[in-house]
Amino acid sequence: MFDQIIDPVTGFEIPKSWIELAKDPQIFEKIQSGLYVLLSNGNLLRRGLTTGTTAAAACKGAILSLHYPQDIADVMTPAGIRVKLPVNARKGFCIAIKDGGDHQFDVTHGLEIIAFAEDCDSIQLIAGKGIGRISKIDLSDPICRYAISQSARKQIMEAINESLVETKMQGAKIELSVPRGEIVAKDTLNPRLGIEGGISILGSTGFSEPWNDHLGESRMDEIRDSTRVVVTTGRTGLKYSKMLFPDHKAVLLGSQLDRVEFRMDQESIVCGLPALILKWAWPQILDGTGYKTISEMIEKEPNHPQISEALKRAKAKLPDTRIILLQKDGKFFRDLL
Repeated sequence: MFDQIIDPVTGFEIPKSWIELAKDPQIFEKIQSGLYVLLSNGNLLRRGLTTGTTAAAACKGAILSLHYPQDIADVMTPAGIRVKLPVNARKGFCIAIKDGGDHQFDVTHGLEIIAFAEDCDSIQLIAGKGIGRISKIDLSDPICRYAISQSARKQIMEAINESLVETKMQGAKIELSVPRGEIVAKDTLNPRLGIEGGISILGSTGFSEPWNDHLGESRMDEIRDSTRVVVTTGRTGLKYSKMLFPDHKAVLLGSQLDRVEFRMDQESIVCGLPALILKWAWPQILDGTGYKTISEMIEKEPNHPQISEALKRAKAKLPDTRIILLQKDGKFFRDLL
């Protein structure tokens, strides 16, 4: 029915065979919304929304509610997709709830993100209780001392500006807070990153993927305990591995491929972007080539003999394992069964 479907969040061109397996009659509309990910077996998983998107909705709802109550706030995401979030906004006070989608381990799912807005001559954004503080402080801009990423801050400011235009206000003072942020932050990576006092407000696309992409302490146990397992070297590889092989346990291992040991009875795959996999297979792959990086060599000479040699060495290390090198758009660069 459709010649081509592109995931609007990742830019991934979804294979027709995946679409044909999907039984949902609204498959096209759901994918175009950005809120769903299609897997290779035809199943759909629901994306969540980032803390940045949730905070943007809270700020917009708070400002608009200075004029009239709000139950829905629509905001633009960094991915260029507009989304609507339920809010409870009255008299400048707005509550938005963080939605983790189908991510089973999103500790921020269900968190209240609150914004309180007041009329003002300029735009003032204040980070309050429950938003993490970072050690590097830019005294010229107090908001920079808090864990609000550049993309999330831009999204929030865009939502604020939209609401000011709609209400014809000159400015607003908005305080953001996350009442349970400090408690929940203990279950995130923030304490290890030196971020104290709360969660981070993040989101490069505005959407959160429906799987865990953090390195876990028990990842070697995850590999050993899985009948079907796909090991990947980075978050891009993890994202596409989850889509390509939904019946496999996907484990993000980073640069630690030397530590992996598969059982004889396992169906095992190594899948990811080429650089780390080829470097692991043959650390001297670039010697004598004149190239400074593997990415440069692949771009200019995708059939360079050193690549084939590195893949032979990879198969020698893991003879019973399928090895897949991915392009950045998720298409296969090499596939060794």
